[in-house]
Amino acid sequence: MANFKYIAKDSEGKSLSGFFEAADYAAAIDALRKKGLIIVSVNEALSKLKFSMPLFGKKKIKMDDLVVFSRQLATMVDAGIPLVGALDILGEQAETKTFGEIILKMRNDVETGSSLSDALAKHKKVFSPLFINMVKAGESGGMLDNILDRLATYMEKTSTLQKKIKSALIYPAVVSSMAIGITLILLLKVIPIFKNIFSGFDADLPIPTQVLITISDGLQKYFPYLIVALAVIMFFAIRYSKTEKGRLRYDSFLLKLPIFGILFKKVAISKFTRTLSTLIKSGVPILTSLEIVGRTAGNKAIEMAVETVRASVREGESVAGPLAKSKLFPPMVVRMVSVGEQSGELEKMLSKIADFYDEQVDVSVSSLTSLIEPLIIAFLGIVIGSIVICMFLPIFKITSVMGG
Repeated sequence: MANFKYIAKDSEGKSLSGFFEAADYAAAIDALRKKGLIIVSVNEALSKLKFSMPLFGKKKIKMDDLVVFSRQLATMVDAGIPLVGALDILGEQAETKTFGEIILKMRNDVETGSSLSDALAKHKKVFSPLFINMVKAGESGGMLDNILDRLATYMEKTSTLQKKIKSALIYPAVVSSMAIGITLILLLKVIPIFKNIFSGFDADLPIPTQVLITISDGLQKYFPYLIVALAVIMFFAIRYSKTEKGRLRYDSFLLKLPIFGILFKKVAISKFTRTLSTLIKSGVPILTSLEIVGRTAGNKAIEMAVETVRASVREGESVAGPLAKSKLFPPMVVRMVSVGEQSGELEKMLSKIADFYDEQVDVSVSSLTSLIEPLIIAFLGIVIGSIVICMFLPIFKITSVMGG
């Protein structure tokens, strides 16, 4: 297949242009004539689309790009602009070159008769199953603009939630790394200097100082082996976490962590309820919705709970029952889901739960930041203060002996 760039006019005299694929030049001419277009020019082109996959591997499409794409496409479709024309405009004006190429590729697929959801499905590394299925539901229900707008809102809220979690984790991670780094520098570089100074003293060193020097000597001697051992442990831990059993244990462990576990659970519940609400409200069948929610949960324990719910619903049972049995969802969530099922307004209840837990995540992030800061300062004070005191104990001892 070759790429061709064409310029043509329709029956009303409106100028059209774009790229499309055809077997050869004659096939390209024939395809345009079948559409009733008056051909101005057709030229074979080294389309930018030809290089889309290698470029995609180099630069990842961000969620913010998808939000802008969904919002703008919804606005254009609502304004009555044909889908092909809207995709053509978005492809040309996309800030990310790679994403622009993918949009233009979809535009060609739509122009040759494919639906938008089918065109999206060819780029599964960019568009999630949730995105594709919601667009499919929008096409079948004749409300594509509303669905795209809803998708943009959903992704904005999801992106905001992810950024909050990252901000909550980055600060303690950076400060903890600095604390460990400072401690290692003291043990590996500073203490050996003091050891050489103390070796000239004709006196026994205090026991705390002896212990610290022993730790420093051991760390200096075995530090390379320790790094290798940690690297090997991390390698096998990562490998194990990628297996079904390992991932389940790791994700379950995350949800049970003393401080962060509560935060992770709130995020998981928010994501589960928000995604399921958005899919049901958009007209996606409940079984398909639960399948998508399970695959996009991001936590194996939640995914298995959702799969149990899906099996229950397939047999004609409720959603609330299996949620309660999983013991991962608080009674309030289970009760509200049950009320939503009974009243026929499940998507509204799920949306309310998601909004509630979004606020809870905000509170938890603020509390976590204010709690971790004094803990890290206390850690630095105790560890570094203890090292300094241990190093100066011999000096104090010698000074007191000399003074006596």
